[in-house]
Amino acid sequence: RFKEINEAYQTLSDADSRKKYDRYGDGWRNVDHARADARSGPSPHVWFANARSGGARAGGPAPGVDLGGFGGIFGDLFGGGAPHGAGPFGGAMRGMAEVETRATISLEEAYRGAARFVDASPVGGNPRLQARIPAGVESGARIRVDANGAGASVTLVVTVAPHPVFTRDGDNLRITADVPLVDAALGGEVAAPLITGKSVALKIPAETQNGRVFRLRGKGMPRRGGNGYGDLLVTARVVLPTGLSGEERALFERLRDARSPRPQAQAGSPR
Repeated sequence: RFKEINEAYQTLSDADSRKKYDRYGDGWRNVDHARADARSGPSPHVWFANARSGGARAGGPAPGVDLGGFGGIFGDLFGGGAPHGAGPFGGAMRGMAEVETRATISLEEAYRGAARFVDASPVGGNPRLQARIPAGVESGARIRVDANGAGASVTLVVTVAPHPVFTRDGDNLRITADVPLVDAALGGEVAAPLITGKSVALKIPAETQNGRVFRLRGKGMPRRGGNGYGDLLVTARVVLPTGLSGEERALFERLRDARSPRPQAQAGSPR
C-alpha cells in the first residue's frame, strides 16, 4: 500500500505525468516512454501532512495538490472515498495518523501516577503534549494521547523500571525483611519499608521460621480504576549473629546442650 502511495505521489507531483494519467488511466506509462519533465514538489511528509490537515479541514485538496483521477486509488488505500466536502482523505487518513513512543517510569511513579511530554509533530499536533500516566500502571500499558482533535494520536508505551527493594507481583508488592535470630526465636518487631517511603512495624511471633511470608493488606500497588490497593508480602529472612563474644558463645553452647537429646539408660545397667 505504501508503495502504491509513493507511486501516486510521484505521479501527482509531476504535472505532465498527472495529465497523462487523467487522459489514459493506469496505463499512462505505456503511452509515452519518454522521461517526464521532473518538477520538484513538496516532500512526501509535507504533501501528506497538507493533504490531511489543510484538505481535510477546508473541504478541498491541499494547497498546490490536484488529485486528478487518483480519488479511486486513495479511496481503496484508506477505506473508501471521502464523502463530499470531507477533503481528499476524509477520516480514514486521519485514522492512520499515529505514532508510537516509549517512556520508562519508576515504581514510585507507577504507584502515584505520573506524566510525560510527547512529541506529536509527526502527526500534525503540538510538539509538546502531556501524557498522563494513571496510578497502578504496569509495564506494557499503552496510553493514547489525542494530538490535534481530528483523530491523529500519539501512543505512549510505558515501562516500569525494576526496583532495588520491591518486586511487583500484579497489584501486590514483595520484599524481604531481615529478622535477627533472637527475634525469630523469642518474638519481636522489625521495620517493613513501604513504597510510599514510610515504614510499618511488623510483629514477628516467637519461633518464626526462615522464609515465612507475612501479608500486610492494602500496602501494595493501587488497582486500576480506583478499586483499592494490593498487599505487601514480606518474606522473613532469619539472620544469624556474627562476631560472638565469649558470653554469647557460652549462651549458645548452653542452648545446644539443653536441646541435645540425652542418652537413654540401658536396662540392667547401674544408675
